[in-house]
Amino acid sequence: MSDSVTTEKRSQIMAAVRSKGNKATEMSLVKIFRRHGVKGWRRHLPMLGCPDFVFRQDRIAVFVDGCFWHGCPKHLRPPKGNRQYWRHKIERNRKRDLFVTRSLRRAGWRVLRVWEHELTNESRVFARFLKLRFQCD
Repeated sequence: MSDSVTTEKRSQIMAAVRSKGNKATEMSLVKIFRRHGVKGWRRHLPMLGCPDFVFRQDRIAVFVDGCFWHGCPKHLRPPKGNRQYWRHKIERNRKRDLFVTRSLRRAGWRVLRVWEHELTNESRVFARFLKLRFQCD
C-alpha cells in the first residue's frame, strides 16, 4: 500500500513534528513532575544527547523518546513507503540513543529514558524517576 499523501505533503507533515515542547511527550512529563511537586529540572541544556530534562544537582538526565522516532519495539509502525530510508533512520536514532546513554553513565550521570506510550501510566513513570533519584551511588 502506498502513502495516501504526496511525497511533498509527507515531508511537510514530518517536518512539523517538533523536538522541543512536544505536547504528547515532553509536556506530558512536565505535568507529571508538577503534579508530584518535582522541582530542580532544567530543560534543553546544551549537553551530550540534548536531554529533555536535566537535574544538575542529582546528575540525572531524562529523555522522553517518541515511539516512532526512537523505534519503540511495541508501537513502531514504519511507513510503507521508502522502507529502507526509514529503517536506516530509526536504526541510527537507536544507536545514537545507546551511545548517549552509555556516555552519560560513564561520565557519572544517571539516565532515565521514558517511552512516549509509558506517559499514560503516571504512577509508574514517577516511581521510576524516584527510584533513580534516590538510588545509592
